[in-house]
Amino acid sequence: MPGNLTLDTLKELAASGEVDTVLVALVDMQGRLMGKRFHVSNFLKHSIEETHCCNYLLATDLVMSTPDGYAATSWQAGYGDYVMRPDISTLRRVPWLDGTAMVLCDVLDHHHHAPIAHAPRAMLQAQVARLEKLGYQAAMATELEFFLYEKDYRTNQKEGYRALTPLNGHNEDYNLFQTTKEEAILRPLRNHLIGAGVPVENTKGEAEQGQQELNIRYAGPLECADHHTIAKHATKEIAWANGVSATFLPKLSAGSVGSSSHVHMSLWQGGEAAFYDADAEHGLSALGRSFSAGLLKYAPDITFFLAPYVNSYKRFAAGTFAPTKTVWSVDNRTAGFRLCGEGSKGVRMECRIGGSDLNPYLAQAALLAAGIAGIEEGLELAPPVTGDAYGDGEASEVPRTLRDAMVTLKSSDMLRRAFSDEVVDHYTRAAEWEQEEFDRAVTDWEIERGFERA
Repeated sequence: MPGNLTLDTLKELAASGEVDTVLVALVDMQGRLMGKRFHVSNFLKHSIEETHCCNYLLATDLVMSTPDGYAATSWQAGYGDYVMRPDISTLRRVPWLDGTAMVLCDVLDHHHHAPIAHAPRAMLQAQVARLEKLGYQAAMATELEFFLYEKDYRTNQKEGYRALTPLNGHNEDYNLFQTTKEEAILRPLRNHLIGAGVPVENTKGEAEQGQQELNIRYAGPLECADHHTIAKHATKEIAWANGVSATFLPKLSAGSVGSSSHVHMSLWQGGEAAFYDADAEHGLSALGRSFSAGLLKYAPDITFFLAPYVNSYKRFAAGTFAPTKTVWSVDNRTAGFRLCGEGSKGVRMECRIGGSDLNPYLAQAALLAAGIAGIEEGLELAPPVTGDAYGDGEASEVPRTLRDAMVTLKSSDMLRRAFSDEVVDHYTRAAEWEQEEFDRAVTDWEIERGFERA
């Protein structure tokens, strides 16, 4: 079970006073948990079937503004309600908050109770269903990279984020002594997530000052995305409770590496690894090759779902472990896609394009759609690259700006077949709005560069 509470257990915990609050949450377009805090008695008596929320929650941006141009909702349409239907299989304890449980919701139309097609969970569920019709199940895992900074969020906000000091002053990649300095945050994070039913494997230092990585065991796509979202939420809340700040912004300064969220994926059939063929080159089956060829062909189409903001594209630079080319390799971290577990039943493809700011539901849905297209089209996988992929002048490139990714998203026939015109148009509008907001901004770089010299 994805969660770790049954309804009967929740009733017992409510009766004993151990749980008094239930977080009833949906996942918004940005991959955040939005919802309400219910007293457990009200949840069990009245809201266990459904509650309601404003439908602008799936047509807003990072700062919760109300952009125009969405067909799904608007000021003209009055910003009505959606239904939030708790998925009881996700019910779990929230150990880092006293007396609290959580349940994730599917988002439905208020009048007809049909799924909202552009809701992130619904988009991933639809691609899982497509895959199951082909006779396969996916196993997926995401890596969460983030930075820890001294001082709490409010203090850093008041200071304009201009005096950010990493919690650790050294590159701490795999360094056990350096990461000991952050155990006051990372140890409770690991333990609380395990207590919430999230199968944490480990944390480790990453290749920059104050940078961390959290790894969670692979699962089915929906469970994987649920785990990722809860873990990201927990990281911020546990950091805040300890007087520090955690950020999943992909690129914080020009001179440092960025934070990624690599996605590992493979297909299974009847409990057997469908990507594995002991007699095939690299142990990668014909199915795995077609799926992977789809990832490569459609990488430009899906990049928006892996890199959804202007800042996301600042990661893509040579020599930073962030890819610039949509090629695949065998255990080579310079390529956009890396084959892991070569020659074993654990053979899988890792997408290295995604940043730490991705919405895991949207990213996984897009990756599955591309892989399914590769299977359906019978695509042939090109040979892997070797050596430094950054220097491969013939390889196709990852879209380098949000504006470029917006064009490939809008014009993608594959995604329109997989998601529908309405869904693609919805997220195209999200990309347009993000670009429009940035284009209106005046940055510190512009002022410093031109104040006197222009």
